[in-house]
Amino acid sequence: MKNRIKKLSFLYLAILIVGSTIAQEEKAYEFTAVKDLPATSVKNQYRSGTCWSFSGISFLESELLRLGKGEFDLSEMFIVRCTYIEKAKKYVRMHGTVNFAGGGQFHDVLNMIDEYGMMQEKDYPGIQGDEKNHIHGEMDAVLKAYVDAVIKNKNKKLTKYWLKGFEGILDAYLGPVKDFVYNGKTYNPKSFATDVIGLKMSDYVNISSYSHHPFYTQFGIEIQDNWAWGHVYNVPLNELMDIIKYSFEKGYTVAWATDVSEKGFSWKNGIAVASSRDYEELDGMEEGKWSDMNKAEKEAYLYNWNAPGPEKVVTQEMRQQAFDNYQTTDDHGMHFTGMAKDQHGTTYYKTKNSWGLKTSPYAGYLYASEAFVMYKTMCVMVHKDSIPKSIRKKLGF
Repeated sequence: MKNRIKKLSFLYLAILIVGSTIAQEEKAYEFTAVKDLPATSVKNQYRSGTCWSFSGISFLESELLRLGKGEFDLSEMFIVRCTYIEKAKKYVRMHGTVNFAGGGQFHDVLNMIDEYGMMQEKDYPGIQGDEKNHIHGEMDAVLKAYVDAVIKNKNKKLTKYWLKGFEGILDAYLGPVKDFVYNGKTYNPKSFATDVIGLKMSDYVNISSYSHHPFYTQFGIEIQDNWAWGHVYNVPLNELMDIIKYSFEKGYTVAWATDVSEKGFSWKNGIAVASSRDYEELDGMEEGKWSDMNKAEKEAYLYNWNAPGPEKVVTQEMRQQAFDNYQTTDDHGMHFTGMAKDQHGTTYYKTKNSWGLKTSPYAGYLYASEAFVMYKTMCVMVHKDSIPKSIRKKLGF
């Protein structure tokens, strides 16, 4: 009896130890802030393909906070409107052989502010009638049908009125542009951008890292939404990460263009990771068992959202291969506003999204691991002064 009791006691103790170990292994993500920089409130692009404008504007709003100019709520849809006008001009001039859709790039925000100016959200919300959110499916389709009809050109030559008609559609869906009052003074978009906002758009640059172009040169990144053929500066991967980290050290935030179709991106869990498990040999798992798993079961194995797991060791070659093979695609723009560490000391970037407050566990934010950022970054937008001097010298500014 005593031996049996001892055996049972030992078994009970073993169960407790194993249970405790499993509980520790399944401990949820815990983040400790390393750097948290000022940012404006989370917005919602809703059913519109305008993340590039929301993230670009969020970045500039943080710049205004950094410079002590106060908190602004700038109009993303004013930038969308102006960009659509420039897209239409190029699309017609190119006989419809360039991309024409709602997407864009960070440089579009800079270029439109330089060309057209800026407005506040309250003066140009870009929502008409009883709508409460941005829903662009019909507008995008109507605008595309219009420019396609112009290109078909049954009159055998373009009229000088086609662009005015195009702007009329934008007026109908987004609202007309009017002068407005700020602090008791009347402004138009150009004067507001110059006299009140006062940011110099040439201070901001886009940086990427791909080896199919020489490093320390500029190239037009080959993605569909780069309709304007804008250029990025090209640096090695380690220097891209140095720029991001140096920006935070100096108090600058970073606009981030990335691929969110990657399996390691989970908005509902507020996490983006580059799991290494899909490269493993799946030790101890019989091939038949793996084959019998459904998609959800396989993803649950490969991507454990309950706790931090092993991640890829990302290389320049790995990034390039993913880009060349269409495994990395230009999906989404967001805004890095801070850095954090998980309970194992892994670095993450606190990322402001434009999908509203209610659909993520971090109130509109997510945490992207350093490995994910290295693997899936298309480009970043930064202030020139947030680039280390040694890299600036190599880039020629």
